[in-house]
Amino acid sequence: MTLNQLRYFCTASRCHSITKAAEELYVTQPTISMAIRDLEIEFGISLFSRKGNQLSLTQEGESFYKKATYILQYCNELQADYSSMSRIKPPLRIGIPPMLSTVFFPELLTAFHEKHPEIAVVLEEYGSVRACNLVQDDTLDVALVNMEQYNIDKFHNTVLANDQVVFCVSNDHRLAEKKSVTTKDMAKEQLIFFNADSVQNQILKMRFEMDGHTPNIVMRSSQIYTTLQFVKTGKYGCFLYSSMTDNFSTSNVTGIPLNPPVRIKIGMVWKKSKYISGDMLTFLHFTRMYYKESPITIKVFSYPNWI
Repeated sequence: MTLNQLRYFCTASRCHSITKAAEELYVTQPTISMAIRDLEIEFGISLFSRKGNQLSLTQEGESFYKKATYILQYCNELQADYSSMSRIKPPLRIGIPPMLSTVFFPELLTAFHEKHPEIAVVLEEYGSVRACNLVQDDTLDVALVNMEQYNIDKFHNTVLANDQVVFCVSNDHRLAEKKSVTTKDMAKEQLIFFNADSVQNQILKMRFEMDGHTPNIVMRSSQIYTTLQFVKTGKYGCFLYSSMTDNFSTSNVTGIPLNPPVRIKIGMVWKKSKYISGDMLTFLHFTRMYYKESPITIKVFSYPNWI
């Protein structure tokens, strides 16, 4: 028996639905079902009777629910009491790729701090691949990542945005007027890729290889400002998200769609077996609702002569 299992069971009991419990706790329906099944096997009881999609507690389930809610309440009080005594509450550790931390996260974090000033947050920049690994080993609590990874299903996750990759060059570059570009068009260009733990890099290299080309990577960078300064010279190209190029109209940089398109999803991931604290649940809920109410438009923030 674990606190997660009790929490999943109590939420399903209160919601009378595994689907609603999964939505509330930001986990998958099989996770809730497995927790309930494991509790039933461990204690040799039947917790629910089912009528269609509606859950009802059995007599044994009602007794178990009372004791489970007491345990969870006691644990919450214990945590609150000792956190108050020590006056130290560990911050939420959030991983985010450099590109997204620069152009995606500031508005969200500002809004979160305004509504929940009592919750401390620490941002750490990592590529999506490494960020997921650090979530898995508990170094990070949650990460905002490019979700086009082969092992993304090993994490709890929620999609926040859909986008596509574009090839960015200066307005006087030989390819700037093209409606779209292929790997053949880009094969001889001097390309700037992000650092090795970037999912985008893996996707793009695979696309080049599938088309029989080798990308001419002359630089790896984790800084958009630096990358765009090189692109402005007219000698280099880089890859960004299409929604980032909305602010490029008055700059010397243009974004060209790839042909065929390279589509990506941006979302949050967190460890399946991790106990979700109240602060973390608040952050997950706030983030999903924030972008549900205001669909994501990734913006390039105004730096003097940034691009």
